[in-house]
Amino acid sequence: MDEHRLGLKPVYRRVWAPRGRTPLAWVRPRYRWLYVYGFVRPSTGESEFWLLPTVNAAVFSEVLRQFARLRGSGGRKGLLVVLDRAGWHVSRRVEVPEGVGLVFLPPYSPELQPVERVWPLVDGVVANGRVDSEEELWERVEARCAYLQTQLELIRSHTLFHWWPGGC
Repeated sequence: MDEHRLGLKPVYRRVWAPRGRTPLAWVRPRYRWLYVYGFVRPSTGESEFWLLPTVNAAVFSEVLRQFARLRGSGGRKGLLVVLDRAGWHVSRRVEVPEGVGLVFLPPYSPELQPVERVWPLVDGVVANGRVDSEEELWERVEARCAYLQTQLELIRSHTLFHWWPGGC
């Protein structure tokens, strides 16, 4: 599980262009954000995305609670959620639902977090382009996340590391 920030500030990617010509990307940078909370299960490619306007311990607690409820945790079923050490993940104000265990990665190790490799797939809908409004940004990202949730093999190929339980 991890969060990713997207906004009206453009995302630039490399593109092919004829030799000697500079490619142009028409953008209009502004500083409004949305946060994509992403859960992935590397062994199966299952993913779930939540789009929210902010990130903090209270919102993270609510997302965890809803995720646990949807996945049926508690009683005899437990969920392990692998997290980085962002301030809102380790805050004392985080309320961890019954049946959910939090496993923290070592500090400064984003390369160990499987969901980090999904963010470029999410960014694809806004890369090198202009988004005119927050509504358009939310619509594009929502549609992209809905599409990615149906692409189990694509998600699996990006997140299932050889060392991950059930890996290659």
